[in-house]
Amino acid sequence: MPADPILTVRNGQAFAVTAPGSLPIERFRRDVIESVARGGRIAAFFARRETDTRRSLTAVIAADAESSLQVLSAVVEREYPSLTPDCPQVHWFEREVFEQQGLIPVGHPWLKPIRFTAQDSSTDQVAFRSAKERPFAEREATKCGVTDFFAMAGDEVHEVAVGPVHAGIIEPGHFRFQCHGETVYHLEISLGYQHRGVERALLGGPNARTVHYIQTLSGDTTTGHTLAYCWAVEALSQIHVPPRAQALRGIALELERLANHIGDLGALAGDVGFLPTMAYCGRIRGDVLNLTATLCGNRFGRGLIRPGGVSFDLDADTLREMKRRLEAVAKDARVAIELLWN
Repeated sequence: MPADPILTVRNGQAFAVTAPGSLPIERFRRDVIESVARGGRIAAFFARRETDTRRSLTAVIAADAESSLQVLSAVVEREYPSLTPDCPQVHWFEREVFEQQGLIPVGHPWLKPIRFTAQDSSTDQVAFRSAKERPFAEREATKCGVTDFFAMAGDEVHEVAVGPVHAGIIEPGHFRFQCHGETVYHLEISLGYQHRGVERALLGGPNARTVHYIQTLSGDTTTGHTLAYCWAVEALSQIHVPPRAQALRGIALELERLANHIGDLGALAGDVGFLPTMAYCGRIRGDVLNLTATLCGNRFGRGLIRPGGVSFDLDADTLREMKRRLEAVAKDARVAIELLWN
C-alpha cells in the first residue's frame, strides 16, 4: 500500500521515516499554509538529503487543541517556492534549511544567514545575494557568515546593540534595535556565537553521555529538553513509563515552567525600569528553583529524568513541605505581578 500523503500522530509516537507519503510541492505548500491558517503551529520544518541534488522537505504541524501532529513531506530539487510570503511561521525554518542544505526557497523576502561566523562580510554578501545564480554544489558548500544588518537613516534615528554576552543562563544572541525616540521600528537577531557541536556529538548514540548533552543544551529548559529526549527514546524502544514516574516528571516540568514565567515577568519589569517587581520576581524565581532542588538535588532538574522513568522519588513529608512552599510562592508572585500591572 502507498504511504498516506499526510500522517497524523501523537506527541511521543514513533513512526517510520517513510510513513508520510511524498506530496507534490504545490500541494505540500498549500496544505501547510492552510493548516496554519486554521490555527496550526509549525513545530518543525526541515530537509533530509535524498541524493546530491534531491532533498525531502518535511513539515510537522501541531494542532494544540487536539494534541495531534500532522506530518507532510515533499521531494524537491535545488529549489522550491517559498512558503514564507504566505506563512510567516516558516520564515526562520526556510533560512536554516538554506544554510544547512543549500536548498533555495524562491521568493523568500529575507534570505539572510541566521548563524554568523567570522568570515569576510563582502564575500558572504555576494554568496547570499547571488545564491540562485550559483551552481548547486557551490551554493551547498557556502558557509554562513557576517552580513550586513538592516539599518535606518535620518535625524535622531539611533541603533541599540545588545549582546551577544548576557547575564544569567540564556544562550548568546546579538540584537540590533533601530529606534526613533521611544519607538522601535526594527529588531534583527543573530545567533550562533556559541557552537558546542552537540548535534554532531549525538550522532551514533544514544550512549552514556547523550542525556548529559541534552540536559545542558539550555539551562532554563533542562527538564523540557530531557523529557523530549526521553520520550523519543521510549517511543522508539517501546518502553512504558510507570504512572508515578510520569507524575514526578510532570511536577518537575511545571516547576520549570513556573520559574521561567516568574523570571520573565521580572525581566519585563526590569526592561521598563520598574525595579520592585524585577527584584521580587528574581527572588521568587529562586524559591521555585529551590523546590526543584528539593525534588532531585539540583535547582535546574539535572539528573532527575532518565529514559524509562526518574532517578528520585518523594516521600509524603517532603510532598507536604513542597506544597506549603508552593502556596507561599503563589501568594508572593501574585503580589509582585499585580504591582507591575497596577
